[in-house]
Amino acid sequence: MPIGTESRSFLRSGIALAVVLVTIVVLVVLFPAYRWFLLISIGIGVIVAVILYFWNRLHPVKEQDVDHKRPLGL
Repeated sequence: MPIGTESRSFLRSGIALAVVLVTIVVLVVLFPAYRWFLLISIGIGVIVAVILYFWNRLHPVKEQDVDHKRPLGL
């Protein structure tokens, strides 16, 4: 890996995140319907995340439940 590639990758991802956040803010300010869409989407995402979190806490994956532990044979 060339020197500086990691910092450029971080910079690109940071710029991409900033573009996404600015786009969301502009859409929320200009179009009121996007506010409800964004709030409902975040709400659904949080609900699904909480359900998956508690499901995995109560039903952890056991080693015998995993069929292919080394699918590439490495």
